Amino acid sequence: MPGLSPYSGPFTATQANHLLRRTMYGPTRAEVQQAVAQGLEATLDSLLATAPLPEPPVYYDYENDPLAPNFSTWVDAATPTGNVARPSRKRSLFSWHLQQLHEQGVHIREKMTLFWMNHFGTNEDNSNDPRMHYHFGQLLREYATGDARELVKRVTISPLMLRFLNGHTNNKNNPNENYARELMELYTLGKGALAGAGDYTTFTEDDVSALARALTGWRVRGFNTTNPDTPLESFFVANRHDTGDKQLSHRFDNAVLTDGGDQEYAQVVDLLFDRPETATYLARELYRWFVYYRVDATVETEVIAPLAQILLDNDYRIEPALRTLLASAHFFDALSIGPMIRNPVDYLFAATRGLDYPFPSDDLFLYYRQFTVLFNQLSNMEMRLYNCPNVAGWPAYHQDPVYYRSWISAVTLPTRMRSVEQLSGNGFFVNGERIVIEVLDYVATLDSPEDPNALIADLSAHLHPVPLTADQHLYLKEILIPGLPDFEWTVEYQAYLDDPTNNGLRTAVRNKLRDLFRALLVLPEFILS
Repeated sequence: MPGLSPYSGPFTATQANHLLRRTMYGPTRAEVQQAVAQGLEATLDSLLATAPLPEPPVYYDYENDPLAPNFSTWVDAATPTGNVARPSRKRSLFSWHLQQLHEQGVHIREKMTLFWMNHFGTNEDNSNDPRMHYHFGQLLREYATGDARELVKRVTISPLMLRFLNGHTNNKNNPNENYARELMELYTLGKGALAGAGDYTTFTEDDVSALARALTGWRVRGFNTTNPDTPLESFFVANRHDTGDKQLSHRFDNAVLTDGGDQEYAQVVDLLFDRPETATYLARELYRWFVYYRVDATVETEVIAPLAQILLDNDYRIEPALRTLLASAHFFDALSIGPMIRNPVDYLFAATRGLDYPFPSDDLFLYYRQFTVLFNQLSNMEMRLYNCPNVAGWPAYHQDPVYYRSWISAVTLPTRMRSVEQLSGNGFFVNGERIVIEVLDYVATLDSPEDPNALIADLSAHLHPVPLTADQHLYLKEILIPGLPDFEWTVEYQAYLDDPTNNGLRTAVRNKLRDLFRALLVLPEFILS
């Protein structure tokens, strides 16, 4: 099995498409062609380059928000009395997030932001304030490919996490173990095999209790406040903190944590990141996010172990490990191309951004509204952003043995198919405008749209990670020109080009193309990456 040795094969559209599908949302044909022209190393440089954080979302809605007028930002504004604006602010946040995906360019940050959202598994149950979710998301973007150790420190005392796992109630008289447990089990070490009563190989129940005491004293203010002078922030209360010694188990070489005051949380995180199990756990998570869910003994030895060592050697900076993984022979092995079932975000953006749908950025109200429609589609496909189903994230990345297959069910598969059928047909109507793939405009960018065989091959090469079979090709051509010889399409398409304002010719060609696009998008291969 090829491991993490550098890939030395060709970098054609096949490899470029594979790399961009896995590292961004809905790569366009032009972006794939640019990647081929630049080569693998330069494309990785673009994907991993430092970029400024995006400007914050603005408020837009039919309902009035007295503290954030339309088209001004609300991310640091107090909550209006009566909480009327919260749903509207949420819609603003959700639409803005999808805007970042649409405008991402050839860059990995948004893919890594969602990786970390899944990693920390937050939801809206105990943190129902859009400002907290915005600032948490920006924190994930800031450290997307940076220092994972520092990210976990910042997350530990962030207002969102303190409320999500009850850290804001954790005090010396009544320690709350929720965050300490998940910090070890899901965010750093991982839960190993049960070695004895309360002993999970990587940590013990006694360690949970000890670290919970070490994390006491943190509070949150400004949550849902109506006072504009009270900022949303976390703060440390010394008299709520347990200053006693915290005895750890043999899993930590019987170490003792002494009082560190408002820096003891950082000592806890350092303790966990000093364990090699944390590097191994993060390496597996990166592998399942970017390559495949199955980690067998060979993958463990040839990929996970050296990837973990890169994390250790670089003090948990993510970028060097990602660069090595994405430039490896294993990543570009034929068996790594196509076996991943796309999550709903990948799936939907492959059909919108990937097929050049031009969201109307000159009309911010309509721009956000259209992204709201797409956000609702994602929710129907069981991937509601900012609301993971449980603290472990989405089951596709942790639930053995189903993993990615959990995205496909008797409910979600028809929902997926209806969404792309509508996008390639009549579209979604929003404020009198339609979200619809302009098939005539898109095929005009192809090399030989007048040739039915080249047309089908070019579209499939961009939309599908694996080549069509001969039978699939014939099936698609039968949809485009049922029972007719190839030249009939050439003649009809050329007639349209010669007289593009002829409504009859235009409609006939567009309808045939819509049928073809619809068939391409509902093939099982479109679900794959």
